[in-house]
Amino acid sequence: MSDDNKDLKRERIAKRIVRELPDNALVNLGVGLPTLVANFMPKDKTILLHSENGFTGLGPMPAKGAEDWDIVNAGGFPVSILAGGCFFDSAMSFSIIRGGHLDVTVLGGLEVDEAGNLANYLIPGKMLAGMGGAMDLVVGARTVIIAMEHVNKYGEPKILKQCRLPLTAQRVVNLIVTDMAFMRVTPRGLVLEEIAADTTVDDVIKNTEAHLTLAPTIATF
Repeated sequence: MSDDNKDLKRERIAKRIVRELPDNALVNLGVGLPTLVANFMPKDKTILLHSENGFTGLGPMPAKGAEDWDIVNAGGFPVSILAGGCFFDSAMSFSIIRGGHLDVTVLGGLEVDEAGNLANYLIPGKMLAGMGGAMDLVVGARTVIIAMEHVNKYGEPKILKQCRLPLTAQRVVNLIVTDMAFMRVTPRGLVLEEIAADTTVDDVIKNTEAHLTLAPTIATF
């Protein structure tokens, strides 16, 4: 896959997630793909973005050459801060998270399964800095959205019957948005509600190990 094609697919995921963010929400964006959501915020909604490393009012990525390396997101990449934004220390940031004040968190994923279990912090054999704030975010936010590519770099499904990697948390995922599909986690399992415009339901099923229940009407995005 070319870098341009990969970037377009990641943008597609971010743009679809934006549609799920309610007006007047406080929304955390995790490291990696979720940070792209800040670049596509709607003008007709008031949404306050939170960054785990200590600020609200997260804005889009600055233009090349206009970066301020004192303003970075949780992944260490330069971002902008909007008028009315606020900086604070980690104690305050995690009080917001653990206190149940986040309406939504958007996180990346390595694996998600039929029960809404999430594995997103450890690949065996790879260097590990720690689980980080993901374990707090998934239990502190009211809605957990996972943003990820549908298959891994080997072409293997990342949406499984049961996660194989060490879990970040159990039964916490509400929505899964990939470059191929939009799925909802329900008590009866995963419901496929939408597919990408350049794919088919059969393609999604073929690239998903988990059982999928099809919504009565499958929309496209």
